[in-house]
Amino acid sequence: MGKLGGSKHLRSLVAPEFWPIPVKERFWTVKPSPGPHPIEASIPLAILIRGMMRYATTLREARKIIAKGLIEVDGRVRRNYKYPVGLFDVIRLVPVNKYYRVVPDNTFFMKLVEISPEEARLKPLRIENKTTVKGGHIQLNLSDGSNIIVRVSDPRNPAEDVYDTLGTVIVEIPGRRIVDYIPLREGNYAVISGGSNVGKHGKVVS
Repeated sequence: MGKLGGSKHLRSLVAPEFWPIPVKERFWTVKPSPGPHPIEASIPLAILIRGMMRYATTLREARKIIAKGLIEVDGRVRRNYKYPVGLFDVIRLVPVNKYYRVVPDNTFFMKLVEISPEEARLKPLRIENKTTVKGGHIQLNLSDGSNIIVRVSDPRNPAEDVYDTLGTVIVEIPGRRIVDYIPLREGNYAVISGGSNVGKHGKVVS
């Protein structure tokens, strides 16, 4: 893949292959804004609305829909048509009150599945790494670029630190309170979110 950074514009030919854009239709396409997901693992909100959701027929229509505040991502209205949407994000179409989650797919890298309003309140995030911050509290650095501070009562014996790298926290959105934790261990269910096996899922056996 060609260079994606530096310019304010992005040539269609070097955009990620999973983006649903007609390469021969336009020389330039929407370049995602800096945000929670890298270019190679995200899709601009306008292209998602037009190409994946079919909620608009043109980029102009998609931009108008977004500018009117009719689209939420992870519980927050997003008016930036370049906003990068990535795996496990929750999309809400406000006028029809429908919710979708972006999930890994082995054919197209990512796809949308409709979910219930109850499920839309939750989002899984992988723990990429964790660090100790001032006061002995634990900072979890998560797969969408965000972080969560886990407060500990005794830094010498941080009983609250039950989280391991590559485990998954389930957070409420948009508040991001941790409501569950799933460690990466034998017997637990997992889904591959990158590489040639993206989208494959099953129980961890070793």
